[in-house]
Amino acid sequence: MDIEQQVPRRRGRGAASNPANQFDRLHFTEDPAELDADELRQVQTTFMEDTSRTVLAKNNSPDVPFTYGINPYRGCEHGCIYCYARPSHEFLGFSAGLDFETKIVVKKNIAPLLKNELLKKSWKPQTIALSGNTDPYQPAERDFKLTRACLEVLAWHRNPVGIVTKNYLVTRDLDILEELAAYNLVNVSMSITSLKPEITGVMEPRTSRPERRLQAIEQLAKRGIPVGVMVAPVVPGLTDEEMADIIKAAADHGALWAHYVMLRLPGAVRDLFVEWLENEFPDRKQRVINRLTELRGDSLTDKRFGVRMRGEGKWADIVSQLHKNTVKRLGLNQPRPPLATHHFRKNGQQDLFTALY
Repeated sequence: MDIEQQVPRRRGRGAASNPANQFDRLHFTEDPAELDADELRQVQTTFMEDTSRTVLAKNNSPDVPFTYGINPYRGCEHGCIYCYARPSHEFLGFSAGLDFETKIVVKKNIAPLLKNELLKKSWKPQTIALSGNTDPYQPAERDFKLTRACLEVLAWHRNPVGIVTKNYLVTRDLDILEELAAYNLVNVSMSITSLKPEITGVMEPRTSRPERRLQAIEQLAKRGIPVGVMVAPVVPGLTDEEMADIIKAAADHGALWAHYVMLRLPGAVRDLFVEWLENEFPDRKQRVINRLTELRGDSLTDKRFGVRMRGEGKWADIVSQLHKNTVKRLGLNQPRPPLATHHFRKNGQQDLFTALY
């Protein structure tokens, strides 16, 4: 990679450029010398409507704890440079780089489509993940309110839901989450990668800052909504040293569990991340890459089930043991009961005994 030809990072964006789409034969490459100050400063977000007729994405990965996920948005304005979902934007004809965080596809009809799925005779009540690919509480949610609309449908049918987010915006929906929690139908995991704003500000530019995420955990816990923390991803050589501090801070704010996922860099994400390291943390670049190589091999990623979430080798074992010891010390290693499915109602009619118990 020719570092001298890299495009400087845009304000509020994670990626610096648009790498070629693996499915396209032609690719346009910007010349940094031809970009004026305004173009380098900011790239506006554009929104496009999704016309999908189905909304439930089925997962068959044995190391992911859900079968169905629902994604109100394709692409994510949070701009996390490491996001494993970036290559999914290539299926839409976009780049995994700036396009992923500036061209957001919106499923405006997602709530009625979800309701149709739950009304099917074939539907068996089970936990649906919000979202599984991109963050359901990314900035677009403030205006479109599609995640809230999905929660309203799930609450009405009393179908369980698991949420993972990096955004304080989840607290906007405390009313619905509290209603779901009353029937043991919801849990929320707040993703925290670092407690240092100077890292999250460039690694996850449009997410809530660490203190706001901790405040969200506290608000959820105070309202009786089961909440935990996901240290995800752990970036070896950059944020791995913070794991114990992140888990402790989350526990102090009411988190009931703590999990982690090790960084992996599939497809175009590898070059985007290496470019980002060169721009933002050149002094740590080689350290991070060396540890990732030890964990993942030269590709810096791993698709194998059972390994891709944790990595393997010495550093994987060290991080795993640190996590195990920390959650045990803080009492966050207790098994969680599964979310309830017996409260589910399809057409609003429900056995009185089931409703009460």
